Amino acid sequence: MAESWSSSGIDVHLDWRPESGRTGLAAAIRAAIREGRWQAGAAVPSTRALARDLGVARGTVTRVYADLAAEGYLRTAQGAPTRVATAGALPASPPRPVPRDPAPRWDLRPGRPNLSAFPRSAWLAATRRALHQAPMSAFDYTAESGAAELRETLAAYLARSRGVIADPARILVCSGFSHAIAILARVLHARGADEIAFENPSLHIYRNIAAANGPRVVGVPVDDHGITVSALDSPAVVVTPAHQYPLGVTLEPRRRAELTRWAEETGALVIEDDYDGEFRFDHQQVGALQALAPERVVYVGTTSKTLAPSLRLGWMVLPRFLVEPVRAELAASGARPALLDQLAMAELIESGAYDQHIRRCRIEYRSRRDRLLAALPDSVLPQGISAGLHLVLQFPGEVPREMEVLAACRRRAIGLEGLSGYWIGEPRREGLIIGYGAAAKHAFGGATQALREAIFEVT
Repeated sequence: MAESWSSSGIDVHLDWRPESGRTGLAAAIRAAIREGRWQAGAAVPSTRALARDLGVARGTVTRVYADLAAEGYLRTAQGAPTRVATAGALPASPPRPVPRDPAPRWDLRPGRPNLSAFPRSAWLAATRRALHQAPMSAFDYTAESGAAELRETLAAYLARSRGVIADPARILVCSGFSHAIAILARVLHARGADEIAFENPSLHIYRNIAAANGPRVVGVPVDDHGITVSALDSPAVVVTPAHQYPLGVTLEPRRRAELTRWAEETGALVIEDDYDGEFRFDHQQVGALQALAPERVVYVGTTSKTLAPSLRLGWMVLPRFLVEPVRAELAASGARPALLDQLAMAELIESGAYDQHIRRCRIEYRSRRDRLLAALPDSVLPQGISAGLHLVLQFPGEVPREMEVLAACRRRAIGLEGLSGYWIGEPRREGLIIGYGAAAKHAFGGATQALREAIFEVT
C-alpha cells in the first residue's frame, strides 16, 4: 500500500513505496507533476530535506532530480531552489458560471452599506489590542454564548445607544439576522409554535428561512403607522419597528404600546429586527421596542449595516425563558462568528471608535439622502426618508408601472429593486426601493443622475 510522506521544508505528498527504490521515486514525482499536484513554477523540497524525510541517501534524490531535469520535468539553477518546469494535465473543471446578476455600474441596491467606509485602521488597532490582551484560553473552542468580553460590552452599548434592557447573561452572539431567525424559528417550533407572522411587505429571504425551520409563515398588513396589531393572531411575529423594511415607516408610539401589550396578554413573542436603528436623521429618537417588554421581545442587532455584511456578526437579547433553549440550539448548530472578530468588536466599542464611525456614517448617509431627494423629479413620492439606508419611491396614478421604470434603470445599468416582490400574496403597491448606501462616494452623483434620467424617460 502506498504511503504518504512530507518534507521538513516544503510539505509534499508522494505515493511512493520504499521498496520501489530510485525508479519508483522518479515515477512518483512524475505522477505528482502530471496530475497537477506539483504545479509549474513551484519550488520542490531540497535534496537534503526530501532524503531525510524519505529515509534514503541524499545521492539517490540528487540522481532522481538530475534525471527529471534532463527529461524536462524539473528546472535547476545554481544557488536557487529546484522548481517544477512543466505544467501537468490538470483535471478538467466545468466552466465558471456567468453571474446572473452582474454588479451594476450605478449601485442603488437597498440593504447595503458603503463598504469603502469600513474603519480599517480602527478595526486593525482593535484586533491588535484584542490579540495582545487575549488569554491563551481564548483560542480554544468558542463558548456557545459568545465571547464574554463582547457580551459585557454590548450590554452597556445597547442600553446607552438603543435603550435596550439587558445584562450579559441574556445576550447571545450569532452570525447575523439570518442565523438568528433560523435558530429562533427552530426553538419556537420545538416549543409548539407552528406559525410565525411577518410584516407584509417584508424581506422574503427571512420568511423563507423561518419556514424552512418549521413554522408556517403568514403576513400581517403594514400601514402608515406600522404593523396592524389588531390583525395579529400568531404565537410569534417579526417586526422592524424603527424603520420598517421596505416601506420605511416608523412604528408609532400607540402601536408600540399596543404590540407589547398584545404580546404580554397572549404570551406571544415579538422578534425585533433593529437592522438600521443607528441611522436616524430626524430629531425624533426611536429606541428599541424591547425596552417596553423585555420578557416578550427578542432584540436582534448586527454589524451588517454599520460595518460590513461579511463580518457575519450579530447578537440576540433574549427573554430569560429563552436563554437556555436558544443557547442549546446555537451549540447544536455549530455556527458562530470567529472569536477574534468578537474580541475586536468589543475593543472597537470600548475605545469609542465604533461610535465615531457610526456618527461619520450617519452624516454621510444623511447627505446622500438629501442629494437623492433633491435629484428626484416632483412626479414621484418618496417615503421612509427619516432613517436608514434606503427610501421608497411611488408613482401617483397607474402609470408608469414599476416594470417600466425598472426596465429603464436596467438600460442604464442602475441596480435597485422593485417593491412588488416584497409582498406576501398579491402585490398591494408598486414602487422602487432605492438604496443610497452602497455606491462609492465618487460614484453617487452619477448614480442619482442616471436614476433621474430613467424616471424622466418613463414619466
